[in-house]
Amino acid sequence: MRVLVVFCAVLWCGLVQAAAPVYIGLDAEFGHKTSTSAQAVLQGMEIAVEEINKAGGVLGGRPLEIVVRDNRSITAVGIDNLRELAQVKDLVAVFGGKFSPIYIESLPVVHELGIPLMDPWGSADLITDHHHRPSYTFRLSIKDAWVGPAFVRFAKQQHRATRLGVLLPNTAWGRSNKAALEQAVASAGAQLVGHHWYNWGDPSLVQAYQQLRQAGAQAIILIANETEGAILVKEVAALAPTQRLPIISHWGVTGGNFAKMTGEALNQVDFSVVQSFSFIDNDSPSARRVVDAMGRRYGVASARAIQSPVGVAHAYDLTHLLAKAIDKAGSTDRARVRSALEALPSHKGLLRTYTRPFTATRHDALSRDVLFFSRYTADGELIPIR
Repeated sequence: MRVLVVFCAVLWCGLVQAAAPVYIGLDAEFGHKTSTSAQAVLQGMEIAVEEINKAGGVLGGRPLEIVVRDNRSITAVGIDNLRELAQVKDLVAVFGGKFSPIYIESLPVVHELGIPLMDPWGSADLITDHHHRPSYTFRLSIKDAWVGPAFVRFAKQQHRATRLGVLLPNTAWGRSNKAALEQAVASAGAQLVGHHWYNWGDPSLVQAYQQLRQAGAQAIILIANETEGAILVKEVAALAPTQRLPIISHWGVTGGNFAKMTGEALNQVDFSVVQSFSFIDNDSPSARRVVDAMGRRYGVASARAIQSPVGVAHAYDLTHLLAKAIDKAGSTDRARVRSALEALPSHKGLLRTYTRPFTATRHDALSRDVLFFSRYTADGELIPIR
């Protein structure tokens, strides 16, 4: 009898291992030469998938697998990748990377295909605040509508600055932030003394910076990724100390090796950046487990050495939520998974306990209270400002 039980157990394990996988897509900016964000999102997904599969997978024993595509930060490539991934049998959803414009331009295709688009990084409001019904976009990240007031509040509290200048990319992400900032200053006793648009690839930002400074700005709000952020920091560091204003940055700069790109110049500029999560001095069981996995899987020496930490953390939690939705749906049918995401029960995650991660009217799993600001050390560590 014991032999029969052991035989059945071995047979069951073999059937689980042989079960057809359930696929999750990831389309992100791996080909962007300075990116660490896409890699961080993949790491968070892979760690979550490993945990889920060790616990028995989904749908009664089917393993999760990740299918990766590189959009090279190009919207047209991202849309082509989305259409290609939608053809994969039993692929239930697609995760994206850090570039909000790709999400926004993909909205019509997402809803045409009826495939859940999962957002672990992009912050533009329109990613979830759109007219498509039912909505197939789900975000576990921050929103520009929350970041605008946080910028203004931080400028006043940390720098006693109420006259602010803004540098923005001429993209949907930049426009999202401009609208949020204009609304934030109107109710906070602050003022935008001016704004300047720039284009990706512009070789210099110092002229626009100087115009904002001469207009009376006491601090600069920077909406940028790592390339343009590094350009500005090096140019400001080269100015006379009296001309160096505090720079308060959106988190796009953390999606690359920003500290290495700026070098010693970063130590010459008062630079802070918005964040939603830190592994540093985080003693929760989930945080310890993920940090241990980062070391075991990717050779990351410590919590302080994790690059693009919000990408890891957000993708980790979002993957676990998606797995619960697949089980709740009882199927790989995408419409059923979408509906299940809106009806998930409480989940104790890495960032927080999600009482109701999503609802039919709210497709943002986080809230504005997750926001805080960090500074870089010379070694590239992002240290929360206490």
